[in-house]
Amino acid sequence: MAAITLPAAGTIAIAYVTKAGIGARSFGGVAATVGAIALFVDGARVLARHTHGWRRWSMAPIGLVGAFVGVSTIFPAVYATNVPRPTLGDARPSDYAFDYLDVSFDTDDSVTLSGWYIPSTNGAAVVLAHGASSTRTSVLDQAAVVAKHGYGVLAFDARGHGRSGGRAMEFGWYGERDIAAAVTYLRTRPEVEQHRIGVLGMSMGGESAIGALAADPRIAAVVAEGATNRVYRDKEWMADRYGLRGRFQLGIEWMTYQLTKALTEAKPPLALADSLRAAAPRPALLIAAGNVEDARIVGERLRAAAPGNVELWVADGAN
Repeated sequence: MAAITLPAAGTIAIAYVTKAGIGARSFGGVAATVGAIALFVDGARVLARHTHGWRRWSMAPIGLVGAFVGVSTIFPAVYATNVPRPTLGDARPSDYAFDYLDVSFDTDDSVTLSGWYIPSTNGAAVVLAHGASSTRTSVLDQAAVVAKHGYGVLAFDARGHGRSGGRAMEFGWYGERDIAAAVTYLRTRPEVEQHRIGVLGMSMGGESAIGALAADPRIAAVVAEGATNRVYRDKEWMADRYGLRGRFQLGIEWMTYQLTKALTEAKPPLALADSLRAAAPRPALLIAAGNVEDARIVGERLRAAAPGNVELWVADGAN
């Protein structure tokens, strides 16, 4: 049990140190990590003392592979389900010369989300979803681009982020629920035509936007920037692309997502390709960075999965 719980505590510690600074929770996690390393070294020493011949020499590579697989699966799963709350930045829509409202709305599982709403002047509106470990302040540049063309913009903090309630989930498995609540809010606005509501999402928010398009027929279209993966099936392409190394990595990903499912109450969503097929014929625009090879590969595969309703814009020279 210590082999799992102590590294898990260390993962949480690293997350809180990098995102929230030094505190009681991060200090305790660091102490647990040191304890886990000490136990591992002591266990290896005792095992080596009682092992002889070729078995002793085989212990080192087996131990290193086991440690690598353990860290590679435990760290992302624990981090994804124990996310330090990112704090809201100082920027506001008024800094971009837009009037706005502070709003809140509830999800269907009674989580209160917080956001800013810039009213629509053209009858259409967009839900704006930020990426992992950030808040609505990180997407104000995108909000300004959209709002200057007359679109209403509802930029909100995903659950567990900024000023929203609930528990964060770094893979965005609550994203469909959060976006559905945002769409419901927009449909209460008298200046918004109910059939003219879209979603614009960045990274985790883009992946959630694609899932929401499949799950919610009220959404007319989505734009997803940097959407690459949220479940195991989204990474199956690695086996074809990278051969043996890709298949080994895919095995690690499978274990990671199995552990993630055990650590969260959120249900795993559809794979991105399945969501895009299910959303047809409503359109999706995918944006991929031209300098990121895997992003281009994933973008092409997603476009091929639903060519009738998916467009891909590869931004040349972008990182």
